Amino acid sequence: MMKNKIIAIIPARGGSKGLPGKNIIPLGGKPLIAWSIEAAKKSKLIERVIVTTDDEKIASVVKEYGAEVPFIRPAELAQDDTPPDPVLRHTLQFLEEKEGVEPEIIVWLEPPCPFRTPEEIDAAIEMLQNDPKADSLRSVIEPFQNPFKSWTIEGKYLRPLIEKKGQVLHTGPRQKTQKVYWQNGALFLLKYDTIMKKGNFFGDNIIPYIMKSDRFVDIDKKEDLELAEWYLKKFKL
Repeated sequence: MMKNKIIAIIPARGGSKGLPGKNIIPLGGKPLIAWSIEAAKKSKLIERVIVTTDDEKIASVVKEYGAEVPFIRPAELAQDDTPPDPVLRHTLQFLEEKEGVEPEIIVWLEPPCPFRTPEEIDAAIEMLQNDPKADSLRSVIEPFQNPFKSWTIEGKYLRPLIEKKGQVLHTGPRQKTQKVYWQNGALFLLKYDTIMKKGNFFGDNIIPYIMKSDRFVDIDKKEDLELAEWYLKKFKL
């Protein structure tokens, strides 16, 4: 069994209803997916950068930026409601069967979150490598809104989303609530056995990688793209 110890895998489905052609739409003068490819290629620890896509046009674009497209993803794994787990398993099974490759760590980089840096990627890899009990790592930020102030609707009336016995969290001061973090989608790292043996992306022990929220964007619609362009100018990314 060959070992490419650390592989970046970038998922890039062709269909996008919120922002058609999203993965290759221009951002700062280059396709959106190029931001993820370039960050992975500048990493000191990542050995290969692979894109899994169902779209020939995306495949052509990413090859121009130096990423591998070893296969075209089957259509049944590129639907609107396809979760990431089977997409990742499909990629790893292909690498094992066709190349005899079984990576130690997978760095899953989603193109709609373009502003992670190579330094952040490498720091996250080292955190996961250095924790033998950890199954995975995911990046988080402090939430823009406090979830303890969130509500749901039951019938005609509001009910607190989060309730704790003896505590009125939704009307109490924010400072009294538990510190929470929101997954921001910029970095997902996992060990091979987590997905292939435990059967999911995260396993039992997930390391938090805390990022600043001042340059976070998750591009899903036109307004998100406009915000990303504003970040580029403000932070000179």
